[in-house]
Amino acid sequence: MSRSQWSSKLGFILASAGATVGLGSIWKFPYVTAMNGGGAFLLIFVLITFTLGIALMLAEIAIGRAAACGAVGAFKKLGGKGWSAVGYIGVLCGLTVFSFYSVVGGWTIGYLLRAIDGRVMSNDPKALGALFGQYVSSPVEPIITHALFALLTLIVVMSGIQKGIERAGKILMPALFLLMLGLIVRSLTLPGAGAGVLAFLAPDFSKVNSKMLVDALGLAFFSLSVGAGCMLAYGSYLGRDVKLTNAAMWVTGLTTMTSILAGLMIFPAITAFGLDAAAGPGLTYMTMPVVFNHLPFGQFFAVAFFALLLVAALTSSVSLLELVAVYPIDEWNLPRKATTGLITLLVFLAGIPASLSFGVLGEYKWFGRNVFELMDYSASNILLPLGGIGTALFAGWKIWPVIEAELELSPVLNVGMKWMCRIVAPALIALILVYNL
Repeated sequence: MSRSQWSSKLGFILASAGATVGLGSIWKFPYVTAMNGGGAFLLIFVLITFTLGIALMLAEIAIGRAAACGAVGAFKKLGGKGWSAVGYIGVLCGLTVFSFYSVVGGWTIGYLLRAIDGRVMSNDPKALGALFGQYVSSPVEPIITHALFALLTLIVVMSGIQKGIERAGKILMPALFLLMLGLIVRSLTLPGAGAGVLAFLAPDFSKVNSKMLVDALGLAFFSLSVGAGCMLAYGSYLGRDVKLTNAAMWVTGLTTMTSILAGLMIFPAITAFGLDAAAGPGLTYMTMPVVFNHLPFGQFFAVAFFALLLVAALTSSVSLLELVAVYPIDEWNLPRKATTGLITLLVFLAGIPASLSFGVLGEYKWFGRNVFELMDYSASNILLPLGGIGTALFAGWKIWPVIEAELELSPVLNVGMKWMCRIVAPALIALILVYNL
């Protein structure tokens, strides 16, 4: 079977940026930045992202393009059967993340519907908290929205690289930026918005400590979706005419810009109304609606906000399904539609206990965590770091001449990239792994 390719460099960049921009970019990055010294954290985050982070991204894309297959096949083809374990870790990570991420993606559908009918328009955070708790603890509705979100993801990936993932990226990513810019303009025109901008961007170097550095490292590595093999899978469809370093810089730049724009969208609004910046995920569903209720045409902005969240969730979930699906498609030449359909069904079934862990299964815990939390912890704190360490060591020690040929870097950058993959990145990711355990 001839392998599909991106029709253009722009298609690859937008699809890859979509893979890295998820719900975490909207709610996690802004409050982590504000809680860790604002501009000081942002400066360190950007520095790490455009050095260590982009090095790992380049390694993944280079491995994918050199092997022209997904994670398991790429490690086996270039390094031998033993190295395929790194690919299997990535596939398992992608499958686990997609299973619980689809549940959260379903919440964005549920809240988009609640914004449309006006149920989220309230001045009372406690009432909104009760609304959120009632929704996520339901044994029926979150499973229905979970199924709808998984189905939307399936429709995109089932349609293939050019007609599905690339076309979706070209539509969804510009839509994401337009929605963000509209909400930013409104947020920045609120009384007291300047204080919110300062809370987000003003540097507080007194908060620079070991914990802050580990937070910046973790956020930089994982905001670029490196470790699971999503970028490897996308790189496997990349033609030889595209310069990898240039494409990776664009993807990294768009990802970082989206995170910064999210801060400019959220912080002026919550500061203007004296709301809690450290609400985390609750900021999305239980705090921001208070802001919209105070605004002229607030319901319109609420709909736009939850549509934005749905788009961000969908662009990430597409890469997760592709990461998992490309393995059986490549390995056994299985048809894309049937393969993606079966994997989506598996993800839906695996996501049901994750959804029910906020309700009827809430009392069942292992290691102090419910099903949802256990899936999240296993993927984020174990599988993803292990995959990142394996990828870096593989690129730096096992197949460096292949990476060198793919990247065509200057001598100085070549040496820097090699030792980042060999020593620096594995050591720092191991630090994050141990710290989070």
